[in-house]
Amino acid sequence: MDKTANQLPKKGKVEIDRDILLSIINLATKEINGVASLTNAELPLHRKWSKTKSEGVEIKFDVNGVLNVDVYIKVYIGYSVPDIAYRVQENIKNSLNSMVGIKPGKINVHVCGVDVDEASEQ
Repeated sequence: MDKTANQLPKKGKVEIDRDILLSIINLATKEINGVASLTNAELPLHRKWSKTKSEGVEIKFDVNGVLNVDVYIKVYIGYSVPDIAYRVQENIKNSLNSMVGIKPGKINVHVCGVDVDEASEQ
């Protein structure tokens, strides 16, 4: 019996554009109830003016190739900040893992401000 007939072909290389990762993280953050917006207010100056599709998100790969994420958000008043931060971390981790097969290292959530919910103003 020919062993080569049952073997899978050699695996190739998959490359994912940086903007795809930024978009996934951006969407995963905005899905969380209580997140008002992403903000560039606290990003380092060199990142504030860069033309990326996703504001309020910074990604870095460490020397071992592990993806580390920083997101900068504003939350709606009346929501638990620790709860929102935890849910943002979990949603980013799950989204990256399910969509592109990446298990991120650190996911830092920086809460930069509080917004008043439009519905509570009325």
